[in-house]
Amino acid sequence: MKYAPKRTAPDPISSLQIEDTTRFTPPFPQTLDQLGVHVNFLSDLTLKMMSLDPEATTSSVADRLRLGIMVTDALLQRLTRDKLIEAKGVVGMHNHRYGMLERGWAEVQRITELSSYTGPAPVSLKAYSERITQQIRGRMPVTRRALDRAMANLVLSDSAKQTLGLVVSSGRSLFLSGPSGNGKTAMARALVDAIEGNLWIPYAIEVDGQAIRLFDQHNHQLAKVTEEDYDRRWVKIRPPLVVVGGELTIDSMELSCTGTRRFYEAPFHMKSNGGVLVVDDLGRQRCSATELLNRWIVPLEIRVDYLTLSTGKKIQMPFEQIIVFATNLTISDLADEAFLRRMGYRMYVMPPGPDTYAEIFMRHAHTHGLTADPSILAHLEKRYGAERRTPKACEPRDLIDRAIEVCKYRREPIRLTQDVLDLAWDGYFGASVSG
Repeated sequence: MKYAPKRTAPDPISSLQIEDTTRFTPPFPQTLDQLGVHVNFLSDLTLKMMSLDPEATTSSVADRLRLGIMVTDALLQRLTRDKLIEAKGVVGMHNHRYGMLERGWAEVQRITELSSYTGPAPVSLKAYSERITQQIRGRMPVTRRALDRAMANLVLSDSAKQTLGLVVSSGRSLFLSGPSGNGKTAMARALVDAIEGNLWIPYAIEVDGQAIRLFDQHNHQLAKVTEEDYDRRWVKIRPPLVVVGGELTIDSMELSCTGTRRFYEAPFHMKSNGGVLVVDDLGRQRCSATELLNRWIVPLEIRVDYLTLSTGKKIQMPFEQIIVFATNLTISDLADEAFLRRMGYRMYVMPPGPDTYAEIFMRHAHTHGLTADPSILAHLEKRYGAERRTPKACEPRDLIDRAIEVCKYRREPIRLTQDVLDLAWDGYFGASVSG
């Protein structure tokens, strides 16, 4: 299987997909009550936003909070009545200029010690849980066409494509095993591109006066917004792809909060809701595979997870993503039968045979505008046999890329010859060097 270096761009959204997406568009809140978050939390957040803007106006604060002008004006009027800020003039209809008062600065210091969050206004945990679950369970079924498009850069058997299609359509987990370098991670990454439509998620969530930041520019890819009238505390994204590897620890599966950053960061599996979570190189993490799998054995079955606040209170979160466990270790050494029963699907990824290897090689050569004589493949096959190496699906790509580097270094036309590929082979696998 050939590794796809980046996610493919989604096809233009069909009219049916637009209808399905807009059905879950968060409505624009007209009043403070419709925000679903305690007004004291919103007032404190507004005051912190004021302290960051020396030329604060109703409009600029509304932009920071992702709230409407009328709702923001109500919050600013509340702060004015409490003598924390003062009105300093009018700059337009429902748009005033404000300044901080000495009492307001003292209050900012006090509330920042409790929560330093200064992002867009959050939504309630109830609103997040309900809307994310509705969107995921209300999606259109995945089509074979979408799956074929997502897997276009991979050379797969029909049975492998069928299994991957069942994983995407069911939303169940997948346990991928087999020797490294044969496309396990590439298949896992391609799954997310088969998921149709987009997803609305909030920038942050409020729980008991504390903020949990959810939106992450690294893991969340913005989608085009066609709607005009919607709650701007929510952001439209493509189904997310989150990949974790050796850095994974048990603590990273919980809400994180530090002394300097006094708000919570959502754990990676929460950020992957509605998309795909890839646990790469399972068994190589900083926690044992047993600890990791035991942590998720219940959420995998009931589709909810329980996270703990610093106060000790437990909160329930949706656990609605496809989890792909990819490993080159033996399954029996990683998980017991009780856990494997909760796995949706399992797949063993075999090394490529001669025909599959040749197809991968020719495809990658074609992407670079190169041709390869059949004798080249026969020569490579002979070298594999002579050195008793088992071919891997990643190696055609790697050898061609290095062959291109050889030609550039030698300042000669880029071409695939036995001489060039032998140099690429020696640089890739290592060659004996005499002293």
